[in-house]
Amino acid sequence: MNADLVQVSNLWPFIAYVAAVVVVVAAMLAIPYVLAQSHRGRATGEQFESGVVPVGDIHVRLSIQFYPVAIFFVIFDLESVFIFAWAVAFREAGWVGYVEMSVFIGILLAALIYLWRIGALDWRTARQKLQDAQLRA
Repeated sequence: MNADLVQVSNLWPFIAYVAAVVVVVAAMLAIPYVLAQSHRGRATGEQFESGVVPVGDIHVRLSIQFYPVAIFFVIFDLESVFIFAWAVAFREAGWVGYVEMSVFIGILLAALIYLWRIGALDWRTARQKLQDAQLRA
């Protein structure tokens, strides 16, 4: 019986945290609903960017070259989170953690060099590459 009481008492901080999160989320959803003005002006449904009305079509097609760069950014950004977590636990990880992080950073560096060598980070168009080649010749 006493062990069950200890387990329940260990859950109170977690239960309080979940309750606080629910209260904050409910407040974030309810306050704007209550305070917002409900009006329908003629420009209410129009799109704008930073207060400026857009000119032309808002559906712009981006070149496929931008997507790999965005994916590489997300991947390397996520890996920086792992490095930060390792830095926080540096003393507990010891030399084994240091060697593991050195291998991890080495693999990241090898991947970055590979991407650079194959031209995956090159944003230039084919015409710009041709012009650069002509200038070098």
